[in-house]
Amino acid sequence: MGARRIGGRNAAPATSTRKPSRPDKPGGARKQPVRHGERSGNNAETFGHHRRPISMFGTMPGIRRMNLTTIRKPAKANENRKRVGRGMGSGMGKTSTRGHKGQRSRSGSRSMRGFEGGQMPLHRRLPKRGFTNIFRKEYAIVNVSALEALAGDSFDPQSLLALGVVRKLKDGLKVLGSGDLKRKITIKAHIFSKSALDKIQAAGGLRK
Repeated sequence: MGARRIGGRNAAPATSTRKPSRPDKPGGARKQPVRHGERSGNNAETFGHHRRPISMFGTMPGIRRMNLTTIRKPAKANENRKRVGRGMGSGMGKTSTRGHKGQRSRSGSRSMRGFEGGQMPLHRRLPKRGFTNIFRKEYAIVNVSALEALAGDSFDPQSLLALGVVRKLKDGLKVLGSGDLKRKITIKAHIFSKSALDKIQAAGGLRK
């Protein structure tokens, strides 16, 4: 009996004994590491085709979302006060972090505001320039051109405040001479400029 032919055109293909490559093993697609702030696995939230870090208020821009897992306590919320004079076991040394000698080691020690250890302090190094008048007064300003555009012929600070011509009276009302005045008006104010007074009197008006 002749030798039997193994394999052929219609023979079944031989099965391979090689194991399929795993993503986390050498030879396969390596798994990408999880970035800081992201969730690992399928729970990572995505925005479009990109992963977004998990922040305190969620991942979508414009949406502020908070839950119990993202709440953070304020800074130094659980910090205890410094207890001095408790010896070496306090963690602050025998002298309570004050050192042995010198001004800062004594009780009741304090420095003046701006003290910089003996060097020339900042408020003395900077140049001084100008003068601040503590008695300066600020007035609400109105021009004669604004009075020309208003209805009526008699004005005082309260009426101009009600009409919205001035927002705040401050130390009083001051009338300036910008613009033209072609009608007779009566204006009551705290102070007038010379040009405003001339235009009011030239138009036949009165000032009080």
